[in-house]
Amino acid sequence: MLLRHRRSWDLQERDTTPEALWASRRSFLRGGAALLGGASLMPSLSATAATGPAGGGLADPGPAAGGTPLAGVTPRPDLAAADPLTPWDAVTTYNNFYEFGTAKEDPARRAKGFVTEPWTVTVDGDVARPGSYDLGRLLMGIGLEERIYRMRCVEGWSMVIPWVGVPLAEVLKRVEPTADAKYVRFETLNDPKRMPGQAWRVLDWPYVEGLRLDEAMHPLTLLATGVYGRSLPPQNGAPLRLVVPWKYGFKSVKSIVRISLVREMPRTSWAAQAPQEYGFYANVNPQVDHPRWSQAKERRIGDFLRRDTLMFNGYAESVAGLYSGLDLRKWY
Repeated sequence: MLLRHRRSWDLQERDTTPEALWASRRSFLRGGAALLGGASLMPSLSATAATGPAGGGLADPGPAAGGTPLAGVTPRPDLAAADPLTPWDAVTTYNNFYEFGTAKEDPARRAKGFVTEPWTVTVDGDVARPGSYDLGRLLMGIGLEERIYRMRCVEGWSMVIPWVGVPLAEVLKRVEPTADAKYVRFETLNDPKRMPGQAWRVLDWPYVEGLRLDEAMHPLTLLATGVYGRSLPPQNGAPLRLVVPWKYGFKSVKSIVRISLVREMPRTSWAAQAPQEYGFYANVNPQVDHPRWSQAKERRIGDFLRRDTLMFNGYAESVAGLYSGLDLRKWY
């Protein structure tokens, strides 16, 4: 008999978070007093289970859902199970995307009509094949995968989300990083006419995030083009966003228009805005508190009680080796 050893970072769909509750972080940061309470002040939101994948198929939010169904997607059985999923309408109504506003309901309301075709991604810096690529051309021939990942927000709440996307490593291999490339810098679209939240200087636009090159090339790092088997809605970062499941959610930059291979650590948006609170690495670490609240516990959206936060968000077995020799108690 073949016995499958389940790794600590393999998830089952019974872990999946109410999707209607999923994409927010920054409006929470606006209320300084609320932040002092951390996750304990967050509302208890109960989820209604939806039908899960049948026969190993993709997560299906049902016929009433929006978005375009994605074809040719390969489920990852090592990162998924057949338990019921959270409804589609959850993921599209609870979002952190300051480019459309700082309240969690703002993106769904203000992103209506946001046009994502055509979409060009500029790749530059220390690469052998720089250029401005049509998104379809950039991803052509790389197989789409569905992966169920935990998502831990720095605010103290968490979700589990079935993303559809491609490994970032496969995209980077295509543009051939040079030996000088040490980091990858990501940049969000900067267009206040299309993203009305950018009319306010909440952050120094455009939104910028970054990874070390070895983090970017890690097999868990994903460029997402969909969620729940459908194309990404605008409020969720359409048409292309980063997903790094062992880092706090603000690292997962949305609506990417530029990917730069660089030699020096990039100046990222939240680290620049509040360097005493948000570091470049932003690895999930229950032993390192935010200066204003504990990170030891989290509330899974849809649950009433809080749970222990896992080191590297539960992906330590796979990613801990990336940080050998680093002082993980520091916010880098």
